[in-house]
Amino acid sequence: MKVSYNWLKKYLNLDIPAKDLAEKIERTAVEVDSVDIAEEGLKKLVIGHVLSMTSHPDSDHLHVCSVDVGEEEPLQIVCGAPNVDAGQKVIVALPGSRIGGNVKIKRSKMRGVESEGMICALDEIGFSKDVVPKEWADGIYVFDDSVPVGEPVYHYLGMDDPIIDLDVTPNRGDMLSILGTVHELAAIYDQHPDIKKPVVHEDSALNANDEIKASSDNSLAKTYKLRVIKGVKIAPSPSWLQITLWNAGVRPINNVVDVTNYILMKYGQPLHSFDEDKIDGDIQVRLAQKGEKITTLDEEDHDLSPEDIVIADNDHPIALAGVMGGYNTQIDEQTTNVVLESAIFDSIRIRKTAQRHVLHSEASQRFERGINPDGVEDAINEAVNLIQKLAGGKVAKGIVTASEYHPELPTIFITAARTNHVLGTNLKIEDIKAIFDRLGFISEKQSDGLNVTIPARRWDIHIEADLFEEVARIYGYDNLPATLPTGRQTIGVLTAAQKVQRAARHILEGLGLTQAISYSLTTEEKAQLFMMRESKLTKLLSPMTQDHSTLRMNLLSGLLDDVSYNHAHKVNDVALYETGRVFYKDTDDQVRPDEVEHVAGVVTGNLTDPSWNNHVKSVDFYDLKGIVDQFIENLGINGDIEYTATNKYPEMHPGRTADISIHGHYVGFIGQVHPKITKQFKIKETYAFELNLQTLIDLPKSDDQYQAISKYPSVERDISFLVDSDVTNDQIVNLIKKRGGAFLHDIRLFDIYDGANVPDGKKSMAYSLHYVNPRETLKDEVVTTAFEKIKKRLTDELNAEIR
Repeated sequence: MKVSYNWLKKYLNLDIPAKDLAEKIERTAVEVDSVDIAEEGLKKLVIGHVLSMTSHPDSDHLHVCSVDVGEEEPLQIVCGAPNVDAGQKVIVALPGSRIGGNVKIKRSKMRGVESEGMICALDEIGFSKDVVPKEWADGIYVFDDSVPVGEPVYHYLGMDDPIIDLDVTPNRGDMLSILGTVHELAAIYDQHPDIKKPVVHEDSALNANDEIKASSDNSLAKTYKLRVIKGVKIAPSPSWLQITLWNAGVRPINNVVDVTNYILMKYGQPLHSFDEDKIDGDIQVRLAQKGEKITTLDEEDHDLSPEDIVIADNDHPIALAGVMGGYNTQIDEQTTNVVLESAIFDSIRIRKTAQRHVLHSEASQRFERGINPDGVEDAINEAVNLIQKLAGGKVAKGIVTASEYHPELPTIFITAARTNHVLGTNLKIEDIKAIFDRLGFISEKQSDGLNVTIPARRWDIHIEADLFEEVARIYGYDNLPATLPTGRQTIGVLTAAQKVQRAARHILEGLGLTQAISYSLTTEEKAQLFMMRESKLTKLLSPMTQDHSTLRMNLLSGLLDDVSYNHAHKVNDVALYETGRVFYKDTDDQVRPDEVEHVAGVVTGNLTDPSWNNHVKSVDFYDLKGIVDQFIENLGINGDIEYTATNKYPEMHPGRTADISIHGHYVGFIGQVHPKITKQFKIKETYAFELNLQTLIDLPKSDDQYQAISKYPSVERDISFLVDSDVTNDQIVNLIKKRGGAFLHDIRLFDIYDGANVPDGKKSMAYSLHYVNPRETLKDEVVTTAFEKIKKRLTDELNAEIR
């Protein structure tokens, strides 16, 4: 919100520099982005009078002008502007001047003709092209005849007015107006602003309700009012109004449209003007119908949604309510009869419409943040008065009201004791009442406190804490006592869960994986991939985009997106992990989803870089299984890890996927991502795992994870045998552990063979058994006895043939 310092001074006695005022606003109300004075950096720009003009002898578009700039002799200036003419009063940059962009103007020759300066357009002296009136957009600016020749131009263009740019927070929509800012400053400086209520001069021969009729749904427009002005003459606005608007960052259009924008800035109340003769029948405030379209004032076509509020006549929409007017009913040079609209539209629908059509206007910004119900009628009344003054015409008697809203003003009880307890002050109840009086709040003493009634213009105040903030602001944050915190100091420590989470990251990074962080929000389709349990979707009510509309129920889909991104950038070897929460809902009626910690990883390509002494191969299931084994082992979780083949995950390869259990507790899965999924994500062969980290946190763990190395020698024995093809490694290892005796320390499979010389339906498997006695030297006969038991049990229980 760009606020004119000179405009504020019309209502308040401000005798402090604009920068000091901005600093006070920032410490008390809202942030200030900047304080700018447009004339700063400019030099020697004066008002000149074009005495005569001739064509340049060597150009078909340049003109040689004789310009009076208040000196003894007129200056000769060559100008190429298409609208320059004799008799005009223009902006002249004298020799040695500085114009916009810190450009220095010197005496020069243009195609052989001497030029002693420059006749300037507004954008050449620093004005944004967005605020230059269309009549001056392609040429020089021409002053009214009343301006004096030879005077600096700054005052006559409003360039000496400090502009304070407020960064208004969403809760302080009341400060998106001059009057709202005036009320705030009046409270800060304990002044009483002179704000007069407009009185309309109506023509009793005209009745607004005979001219136009309107209907509205209260849920779409709490307040909807119209006024009618007949017989106006459209023309450019006077210079004071144009200057006011372009200093506020708004382009002047014509006297009627400029008045509505002026009132918008003054009251914070958006208005819209329709050409009455272009309206077909009555006006309706309704939702758009499917298939309807509208061309807005920017001449862009929009397909309307049934969620959009529109202003419509009997035939079609004539405005996108609260956002932008329609091209078909705009005010133009032929307009003589005007219908003015002042309303309060549903803020949520306006915000969604502005987002949907990418039309974020000054009007939509204010409707989204709130409108003062007490200012709706005052704004439209002052607007018709000003239009009548600038464009003539007659104001029809009465206001056409389709809906009207007068809120019940909230009353909040507050005590001095509670206020002082919260703020750390020693204020008396009289001091607090004086602050509310400065704010314009009505306060009445009630027993040991105050009943404070909040005016409609401060719709951001609802509870006791809001009043504490108001007291602190006006009393002055600098005046609040500063105290150090007291209490026992404790050393911060990690919880058991946080320790496991941190350990999980360190372990996986040590195993060669890199951490990735994905969005918790995803699409409905990706949210339902790799599901470890049944769950309902958790959808956002107002998603920013369709790609981020649903809370995730897995981590792997986000990691696969990361793999896809890497592949797209020619990175083929990817090893990533992520820890984070997934969100489950047992029923659609569940208000908040269950948040569960998960950990997941993906690997594709090679785990190590190829080199002359390192012959790499692509990662496979067993590489990732080794990573998961080591990860669980390093966490120190008690219990055996069991892998069970499964085909219950449609997104995983049915023959290369296994459920993971620890001591009978299901904790996740591991396997190859299904080729159809890799094709969907546009990635190469990828292996993945996802574990319920919360379950791993909850499982019992060993505090001591190390074993001392035996000082006695160990014994190794190898065994090779034939077994049926359907016998698994797990069966063999479990049997060997069970029958291997107390000193069996390790079992390692080092060979599998099912080729030539091996009978059909059989396979050859070879294991190395490692025996250790940590207390004494292991005797050979002890190992032999245990080894023979293993051979016998393999033969008896698994029908093995020892080789």
